[in-house]
Amino acid sequence: MTFLDRTVLQGDHVVLEPLGHEHHDGLVDAVRDGELWTLWYTRIPTPEDMRAEIERRLQEERAGSMLPFVTRRAATGEVLGMTTFCDADAASRRVEIGATWLARSAQGTQVNTEAKLLMLTHAFEAWDCIAVQFSTHWMNLQSRAAIARLGAKQDGVLRSHKVMPDGTLRDTVVFSIIAAEWPTVRTHLQHRLASGAGTGTGTGTG
Repeated sequence: MTFLDRTVLQGDHVVLEPLGHEHHDGLVDAVRDGELWTLWYTRIPTPEDMRAEIERRLQEERAGSMLPFVTRRAATGEVLGMTTFCDADAASRRVEIGATWLARSAQGTQVNTEAKLLMLTHAFEAWDCIAVQFSTHWMNLQSRAAIARLGAKQDGVLRSHKVMPDGTLRDTVVFSIIAAEWPTVRTHLQHRLASGAGTGTGTGTG
């Protein structure tokens, strides 16, 4: 399978399908669940900015650097949020899982665990990636803990890495899972799913 080809990733709890403008209304409802755009340490679109955010992600897809998904609840089809493969480097077989947010009611559930399992499986087993990266704001303690619970290891901190919309500077914490670790991480996530455990918020990565 070619790197970043569009595909649907189907699980028992969640379905990840390629993002399109037809998902606008469902995403607006999802982001209003918890008023997620008020989180100062991450970039989550307001309802009014949702259409522009969808188009921004689709433009990055057309440029070959991103594969954006909408996250649905498998049982009902309800739209729960967005996630992406981003910062893709096909030559080095590396990709980041990020630009992720989930409706408040879906946070801390099996949704994030299974979504990450589906994406990691695709990255390592369909694309033969050598590493998958995650990143988040230093101040996003929930996201940092959730990434660690996936089994990712912290690589380091990029100081004053980005300017946030409010003008503050973001220190970015970078994590990764490498190919040699994938079998252990896969077993860990499968056991968490079987036990009904979530991995955290799933909001504010990337």
